[in-house]
Amino acid sequence: MKTIFFRKSTAAAVLFSAVSAFFVPSLVGIGNVSAASVTSLPDFADLVEKTGGAVVNIRTTERLKQGQPGMPGTEDEEMQEFFRRFFGVPVPPRPQQPDRPPRGRSPGTPQPEEESPRGVGSGFIISGDGFVLTNAHVVEGADEVYVTLTDKREFKAKIIGVDKRTDVAVVKIDGNNLPHLAVGDPSKLRVGEWVIAIGSPFGLDNTVTAGIISAKARDTGDYLPLIQTDVAVNPGNSGGPLINMRGEVIGINSQIYSRSGGYMGISFAVPIDEAVRVADQLRVSGRVTRGRIGVQIGEVTKEVAESLGLARAQGALVQRVEPGSPAEKGGLEAGDIILRFNGTNIEKSSDLPRLVGATKPGTRSTLTLWRKGANRDVTLTVAELEPEKTAKAEEKAVKPPQPANSLGLVVSNLSEAQKKELRLDSGVLVDKVEGTAARAGLRPGDIILRINNTDIKDAQQFSTVVSKLDPKKSSVLLVRRGEASQFVPIRPVTQ
Repeated sequence: MKTIFFRKSTAAAVLFSAVSAFFVPSLVGIGNVSAASVTSLPDFADLVEKTGGAVVNIRTTERLKQGQPGMPGTEDEEMQEFFRRFFGVPVPPRPQQPDRPPRGRSPGTPQPEEESPRGVGSGFIISGDGFVLTNAHVVEGADEVYVTLTDKREFKAKIIGVDKRTDVAVVKIDGNNLPHLAVGDPSKLRVGEWVIAIGSPFGLDNTVTAGIISAKARDTGDYLPLIQTDVAVNPGNSGGPLINMRGEVIGINSQIYSRSGGYMGISFAVPIDEAVRVADQLRVSGRVTRGRIGVQIGEVTKEVAESLGLARAQGALVQRVEPGSPAEKGGLEAGDIILRFNGTNIEKSSDLPRLVGATKPGTRSTLTLWRKGANRDVTLTVAELEPEKTAKAEEKAVKPPQPANSLGLVVSNLSEAQKKELRLDSGVLVDKVEGTAARAGLRPGDIILRINNTDIKDAQQFSTVVSKLDPKKSSVLLVRRGEASQFVPIRPVTQ
């Protein structure tokens, strides 16, 4: 097939008119469809004019000493956000150069700090007094946050609270009678209805893209059923609003599915009702309180349901009960299937953590279980979900730097206090990351629990196992970060 590009608009217009005249009459006649029944495409101009003033650009900075890697010009700020959100890893660090004091300054003189661009994103005002909603990953780790309105006014913002589990953050700017968006009802969304996104992709302020709702309640997170759309969303759109045709915000643009890192027709938004529920807690206390019962769960497959006598595949399969947890105190056992929580049906396993998480700690709750061919009700008291924890290296005597191994890792033993805090019996703490480990997304503070099928007990054993890895084959590391563990493929490099 040959592609022809017209360089003159007149030629294109003539061709379009000819094609329209040939095809349109026959198309209208297909299936007796009248021209009057054909719905025209929407005009978004009035909608954008109505809502655009409440959408803001957010840029963040960090304070770095002069000469420190990451100063302005060393890393592109949009690329940082790109790596951080869409690959889940930070920008691979560049080799550090020895500190060299400027002329006239002795080596021991403290270096002055300067603000360095860190990232860009979007947000939107939800109240006239200056509360702004955005994504947690847009402002996480920032020393300063600046909010710019469409009229070019810039405000230095205060971070009110961040919730990484839902990727929601609230920041505050000083202002009165600011334009703000009305909040819609995501439960009334219909698949196929038109929506728009406004944000700053790649730093291009006030960019408008449009599309439709592709699906509702997509299971891509533990605590959120996300809205799926085909609206073009790219790095920098994060934190911006998803708006319906009534001018109401119904979601926060948060994620994309991509194999290239760019937009590929699938994007996801945090439902605004969930985001507002989180934001209200952040505004009151600066943190979000969630319930927990202390079980590890999995899906109930059709084969399991048939084998256990369930009429259909539903519920959450209890794979593990944490010692001392509300679930253990309530009598739950591995192999139980949780069918209902406080009277609400559990259709799939992801329903359970959302229902439990939304329950106030201290609440007495009833669970309906399927155990050994029969229903059984148990009661328990919901506990509070602890904040995500990341191991921090304890202060130690200064030691000479250790060379990284073939994985690009320097690790150390966990102290007894760290093991107790993290409820671990073994594992090693990642102190330094470079090379292949950095490219795989590992970070200082991660805990390595296993290499392939070998549990890691201490740093010495870790080094022994790594030294025996075949550089011609990929290995997998079981890595814990926060409360979650996952396998990370990595290939050793010959040293």
